[in-house]
Amino acid sequence: MKFNHKKYPFIFESDDYKTPDSQYKKSLFSASFRFYSKFTFIVSYSNLKTKFNIYDRFNWSASSYDILRSLEKVGVKFHITGIDNLRNNNDPVVFVANHMSTLETVVLPSIIQPLMRVCFVMKKELTTYPLFGPVSKARYPIVVGRSNPREDLKIVLEEGAERLRSGVSIIIFPQRTRSSKVELSNFNTLGVKLAQRNGVKVIPISILSDAWPNGKMIKEFGKIDISKEVKISFGEPIEINSSSSEAHLMTTEFIKNSFISWDKQDLLA
Repeated sequence: MKFNHKKYPFIFESDDYKTPDSQYKKSLFSASFRFYSKFTFIVSYSNLKTKFNIYDRFNWSASSYDILRSLEKVGVKFHITGIDNLRNNNDPVVFVANHMSTLETVVLPSIIQPLMRVCFVMKKELTTYPLFGPVSKARYPIVVGRSNPREDLKIVLEEGAERLRSGVSIIIFPQRTRSSKVELSNFNTLGVKLAQRNGVKVIPISILSDAWPNGKMIKEFGKIDISKEVKISFGEPIEINSSSSEAHLMTTEFIKNSFISWDKQDLLA
């Protein structure tokens, strides 16, 4: 059944989105100061909603969209492509994406959630942070640790199957951690295996988000670089017939080719 998104107050209507020049607002304050002031307010207000059990999927999308707009207002430009690959899909999928910064975690819901219900596979530590913990837990992530890979595999496969059966798509970052380099050889095959076991397709996502790099003292608060454009590209759904390794290769090739087309080969490790 097609996900009904009519209740959402905003949606990316076309396959290709670029930040309009009119979004940028000049200021005497630095982009980082202006953005993180707004970002902290948005997340704190969202945390307050979780206490009253009203941080639902609509509020999640709205707060995510507010973060995207806040980045645009300080000068960060976005180019998002392949949105029709979400809009034209009627069934839950497994999204497999590279993980470069905090940006994709907080921005992807604004793009995906209005078109299809979605959740993240998330490290346990993110659900315990004072700032991010409440909102992370409120959106029913699949929570994994780092100490027991076998247990994590079991959790993802079991809980992932439940989510997919209920019509919820899943976002998986197959890298060990956020990295400014895209190390495709280190991508695990968990997302592809989850999709294969449940008879659903994989949609690869290429993400260039070094405009919001990792911070030196606090990882989530790096210096915002408005000279760098954020690029997010959604690939066509990949159907897994018999070989999960072939689907995994198609996924990593899509990400690799995206970075080549963006002239960012130097970020491929």
